[in-house]
Amino acid sequence: MRKLSFLFLLSVLLLGQSCLKDSVRYTYTIATPVYKEKAEVYANIRSNAAVLPENPGKIYLYGNYIFLSEVDKGVHIIDNSNPAQPVFKAFINIPGNLDMAVKGNILYADLYTDLVVVDISDPLNARFVKHIPQVFPYRNYGGYFIADSNRIIVDWIRKDTTVDYDMYMGWYKSEVMLYSAVSNTNAQGGTAAVNPTGVGGSMARFGLVNDYLYCIDNNQLHSFDIGNSADPVRTASTSIGWDIETLYPFRNKLFIGSATGMFIYDISNPASPAREGQFVHARACDPVITDGNYAYVTLRDGTTCTGTSNQLDVVDVNNMSSPFLLKSYNMTHPHGLSKAGNLLFICDGRDGLKVYDAAQPGNLQLKKHFRGLETFDAIAWNNNLIVVAKEGLCQYDISNPENITERSRIPVRGN
Repeated sequence: MRKLSFLFLLSVLLLGQSCLKDSVRYTYTIATPVYKEKAEVYANIRSNAAVLPENPGKIYLYGNYIFLSEVDKGVHIIDNSNPAQPVFKAFINIPGNLDMAVKGNILYADLYTDLVVVDISDPLNARFVKHIPQVFPYRNYGGYFIADSNRIIVDWIRKDTTVDYDMYMGWYKSEVMLYSAVSNTNAQGGTAAVNPTGVGGSMARFGLVNDYLYCIDNNQLHSFDIGNSADPVRTASTSIGWDIETLYPFRNKLFIGSATGMFIYDISNPASPAREGQFVHARACDPVITDGNYAYVTLRDGTTCTGTSNQLDVVDVNNMSSPFLLKSYNMTHPHGLSKAGNLLFICDGRDGLKVYDAAQPGNLQLKKHFRGLETFDAIAWNNNLIVVAKEGLCQYDISNPENITERSRIPVRGN
């Protein structure tokens, strides 16, 4: 009788497991690429009518202009002569765009795996100059998706659907991409280095120093001579290590953030950067800035970097060949950061913008906390702070550290 009872219980459990398996369903967004021929895409890299941002990404400041990436779509050109009333002037279509930098009349930007050169002598009449293929060969799309290399993706058709397990596995193939319907699929990107070519944010992968453009991909640092700004010439591709994320130039150094640490490269010979120092931290996504004496590194979880830390590390770099941790500070979900004098600005993700007194890096004091924003990156320059957030582009007057006030806010489309 006991044996029969056991067999009955076992059969019920197995049947229950079978029913459970049959009921497994996945809700996903299926994204199907929309392609165009390369010649058509290049011909449309030009100034189009200005539009409000929808999915703002990285920023670059040059003169009175702000260049704001529309993730995977292109670059907004914003006249910021009056930070209280910024004016969107034009939008340049650059599919697959995440990063950009500007020198003189030339805009450098990524188009998926390629580097494109755009003449912006007249921002309202930008003109495509050339492209350099496969500068960023490790740009990926998630899952097993492989793009058609003979054409360029200009958009995605997305459709939410719920499917059984077997059908889900069958759809996991190259012609579509699958996103979790509950996931955030947005890409996300100091007084930056004193650089006559312009100022980039801490999430950047591009950096300009004098007549050289530096770019990083997933594991390499690429150096381009831009003495002739319209015709970049690659001088070196330096292997750094995997999971490289951000690039921050400072004087004759490059501070490079990775998923596992910070690297310092000397560019005294600008054509051939040489590693000078390294700081290792727990695995986490890692933007970095510096003031020359200390480096400020934010670590966050919940990303492809698979880390579990949410903190700010202050690293002593007075001896750049032997940097060491001075102190760590707990954060909520930090992204980009910026510094102006003794003010340190932290974009703490969904916890808003935090302003610290950094006169004593080992004893930071919170001065101001702007809530109600999901912040991504910032640039502090000339008593003005520019912040990219999920809600839009915000600017703050930081001329009086005791009374930081919002100057303007440009909302994203739909808000």
